Amino acid sequence: MVGAGGIGCELLKNLVLTGFGEIHIVDLDTIDLSNLNRQFLFGMQHIKKSKAMVAKETAGKFNPHVKLEAHHANIKDLNFNVKWFKTFDVVFNALDNLDARRHVNRMCLAADVPLIESGTTGFNGQVQVIKQRTTECYECTHKPVPKSFPVCTIRSTPSQPIHCIVWAKSYLFVEIFGTSEESSPDMDTSEDDENASEIANLKREAEELKNIREKMASPDFAATIFNKVFCADITRLRSMEDMWKSRKPPKALDHATIVKDAEGVGACVVKTDQKVWGLEENYVVFADSLRRLATRMVELKARATNGEAPPILTFDKDDEDALDFVAASANLRSLVFGIDVKSKFDIKQMAGNIIPAIATTNAITAGLCVLQAFKVLREDYKSARMVFLSRSADRAFSAEKLSPPNPGCEICGVARTSIEADITRATLGDLVEKVLRGALGYGEEVCVLVGQALLFDADFDDNLETPLCDLGFGEETFVTVKDEGEEEEEGTRINLVIAVTNTIFTEDEAAMTIPEPFQVPRKLKASEVVEVNGLANGVKRGHDEVMGGMNGHVSKRRKVDIVVGSGEGAAMKKEKVFKGKGPTEEDVILLDDDGCITID
Repeated sequence: MVGAGGIGCELLKNLVLTGFGEIHIVDLDTIDLSNLNRQFLFGMQHIKKSKAMVAKETAGKFNPHVKLEAHHANIKDLNFNVKWFKTFDVVFNALDNLDARRHVNRMCLAADVPLIESGTTGFNGQVQVIKQRTTECYECTHKPVPKSFPVCTIRSTPSQPIHCIVWAKSYLFVEIFGTSEESSPDMDTSEDDENASEIANLKREAEELKNIREKMASPDFAATIFNKVFCADITRLRSMEDMWKSRKPPKALDHATIVKDAEGVGACVVKTDQKVWGLEENYVVFADSLRRLATRMVELKARATNGEAPPILTFDKDDEDALDFVAASANLRSLVFGIDVKSKFDIKQMAGNIIPAIATTNAITAGLCVLQAFKVLREDYKSARMVFLSRSADRAFSAEKLSPPNPGCEICGVARTSIEADITRATLGDLVEKVLRGALGYGEEVCVLVGQALLFDADFDDNLETPLCDLGFGEETFVTVKDEGEEEEEGTRINLVIAVTNTIFTEDEAAMTIPEPFQVPRKLKASEVVEVNGLANGVKRGHDEVMGGMNGHVSKRRKVDIVVGSGEGAAMKKEKVFKGKGPTEEDVILLDDDGCITID
């Protein structure tokens, strides 16, 4: 199970109570106060702890006969390779971002392991069954870039302006003027060896934040906040060297230098809401808006009476003070991470587009995941469905049969296999001669690439004696094989993707494993391509496109609800599309799932 958030908590509970024998939980996130309204496996005492670890601990009490393994890590880490994925009977995605979904989709295809994909936004949800050579994959249909993101995706490694905007709005603003997560009195303070270091860090952070809030009326309040979030916190992030091996590290900001450079900038810059502010201008707006908000908060506290809940401020995109603070804070964080900054006008539009997650939607979606998993484990893909959940007066659920793989999809429209190789000993020649020509029956006209880099073809055989490690192969490398032979009577093969996993073999063992021989499917010849309304099968579906299936299959006319999106907290879009010919007013649409005839 990848992801232990909104869907993940409900899903893990279902899996444990259903009696799945061994469950591995992977999540890199820690628990925030904002998670607790829907992620019921967590409590106040778990704030700042690993979601995967706490989920294992809590769910394990529901059924002691289930073996649970927790991994506080990124599913894209190299140790979660194809060989690791192959050890599972089924994989569940309970993720909240598009990039990780695509990665797991590709790994499950490479490992030939069925994937149950799911996602929710507001009242909408969807569940999709994905199986290599049986169904279409996650990337067969276009996924629009999400317009909003949950906070858990932007806490450590933002890469887009929206990440910084959500951080400023849903984290920093709440920390200073809302209900602080770190001030929870119910912190787990058990002093075992495993938690001792974590407890010390939590206590230190809680004390830092408490001191900052107490300085709200102080003239150096802005400097204190700035130095914590744009200097000290960034320096702490930079110290996690493993996090920056494959990405550019952030750059901490120096408060004294910026203050000096911003001496000639006036607070009136805040009125230029369609201009992209520079570093100094963003700092001036940050300090001025923080002063205004702090003044309001101090006045609220002064008017509060004994016994009342402490006053708080909440973000409203129409509150100029709050919007100024979020815009400037987001842009300063963008500058720290080398991300493009946005105008205040643009930030207002983006900050107002956050869609809340709903616990009931997560629970229903998680239940649908397990129901589909029963069919997958029986290998009953004919009964499995793509299911959509929506807030509709007619019906809450709609479903359609699983579509076959799309020949035009670059991800699942290829053949796949995997091998293990000692990349320090195995050569490219071993791959070409033993695997491609020996086991899989390729001829002389074959092309081997890694990404866009050509390693071998009929006119370029310089690398045959070169060890794979010297050709850029790492712990796991995906190789694309193209059949470039003359088109025979049966046609050339479709592209083949081979996952090569680095494995250390002894000197007595072969340096490379050989896959079980199988027939790589042939490309359809022009005479075999079936056209639907003038479109060849395999074109992608869209607003006005039609997709045929594999080997000339054409889906029946069926009206379906399509929910496109990327998960909890992401913007999803519901559309009506038609497979095959679009109906006219006189058409009768046959829904052959349940034997009922519906007249639209």
